[in-house]
This record gives sequence, structure tokens and C-alpha cells, in this order.
Amino acid sequence: MNGSPSVGARLFVALQYLLPQQLLSRLIGSIAHSRVPWIRKSLIRAFVRAYRPELSEAAQSDPTSYDTFNAFFTRGLRPGARAQSSDASAIVSPVDGRISALGRSAAGRIIQAKGHDYSLQALLAGNAALAARLRGGLFMTAYLAPHNYHRIHMALAGTLVGAWYVPGRLFSVNDTTAALVPNLFARNERVILEFDGERGPHVLVMVGALFVGSMSTVWHGDIARRSARSAVSLPRPEPAASFLARGAELGHFNMGSTVILLLPQGTGEWNANLSTHTALQVGQVIGTLRAEPR
Repeated sequence: MNGSPSVGARLFVALQYLLPQQLLSRLIGSIAHSRVPWIRKSLIRAFVRAYRPELSEAAQSDPTSYDTFNAFFTRGLRPGARAQSSDASAIVSPVDGRISALGRSAAGRIIQAKGHDYSLQALLAGNAALAARLRGGLFMTAYLAPHNYHRIHMALAGTLVGAWYVPGRLFSVNDTTAALVPNLFARNERVILEFDGERGPHVLVMVGALFVGSMSTVWHGDIARRSARSAVSLPRPEPAASFLARGAELGHFNMGSTVILLLPQGTGEWNANLSTHTALQVGQVIGTLRAEPR
């Protein structure tokens, strides 16, 4: 945002503090899962008119053929819709979306928006050991707009070694809110996924938002909201199921939100042509790993 936030922007954010965020998100989630034909078709048609999502790459290109609005919203891609790099050192985009921030963490802090940063350890729900491993490393925050494809894929091959659900608020995660709500991504509900691979660890954080019904992973299914006051460890899958190749699907948002990708210092570099607002597609090469394995 340029200059001081407008009155409208401040009112938009102030209203979010007053709204019953959890209740509204549960209500929207319930409607999105409705199988009542007129509800389902009306929602889908209204969404297509408003946001014009790209459907040529979808496994089912007819939007009204989906059983629910949520099934349409979380639609899969047809086989071969996205090319995968053959370069073993490539880091690829886990999502379709737009970069809202990227760089290296400094003094244990990550950029949120111009003039705002937040604690890496707070984002990781106080996990000091994990934060220490990632300190000084790469970060990328990607925002998924309503029209985007909403499944999440592996940026690197890896084995899931830790997963946590973190309760929190459900502020919107758009640019306006990011510029005005301190510590936004460390305050919102989120799921933290820690992976280990041949070139080292990496972490992907799925950040919930207003109207996001829930988050889902291929290991845990729909991750229901908990009443816990702190992070809750999620079950670890059987060893045979814990590894996913680069580009494999790992989960999705039920409605849109944000992902944050974190890599340790010395792991590699982001591509020089990336910057804030750069559009991303799943499988797009976004960085390069260092030459030597651990």
C-alpha cells in the first residue's frame, strides 16, 4: 500500500476485530458443503461470474458438475496440466497465487508487509528448536486469491517429520489486513508441516483466514478446529506414507488463504526474477538448492 491507509481500509480491518470470526467461518463452511442443488449451483455460478477462474486446466471443466461448492473450489488439475522441472536442484512453487513477501529472515524475524515484520518463533508457535534451524534462512509468503487453484503441493521432496495445528484468529490475509494487523500470520489459525529431505529440512505453514472453513492434508484429512490454547501435535503417518515427491499434492484450503515456505540458511537461493506481487503457478521453478547435499 502506498502512503497512509485509507479510512475505508482502517474500517475494514477494525470490523474484523468485532466480527465473530469462528462462527462466520463455520457458517460459510457449512453452506459451501451443501449438496442442495439450487444452493450449490447458485453459489458456483455466482462465483464464476465474479472471479472468472481458469477452468481449462481443471479435471472437471464444467463447474456445475461438482457435488458441492467446496468440491468446485478445491478442484483438482487434469493430468499433465502443469509441467514439472527435471532439475533435481529446483525448488518449485507449492501453490498458484501471488508473492506477498520473500527474502531471508533477519534476527529471527520475517517481513509481513512494508514496515511490518514478525517473529519466526511466534509463527512456529514457540518452537524454539525449529526456529533456530530456520534462522537466517529463506522465506516466501504466497497469497491465494479466490480465483486461484487451491491445492497445495510439495516445493521439495521430503518426509513429514512433524505437524502441528495452531489455534488462532481468522483475520483476512489480503494486503490491506497484512499492512494493518500486527503479527498477522503468527496470530491466525494455522497448520505447520515440517519436512526432512536429502538437502535438509523445510517447513510449510498453511495460514487460515476469515471464511476459511478448514484446512486439509493428505495425511490428516480435514483438520477440525480445536479449543486448545496452544499448538496441538498432529498424528505422524506410517513411514511408508510420510514421504512425498516434489510436486506431489499435500493438502488444500477449504476457501482461500496463504502459505509460507521456510528453508534454513545455506539451503539455496530464490530466483532473481521473483519479487513482491510476482504471480506463481504450481510447479514453477522459484529457486535453486545449493550444489552439495548435507
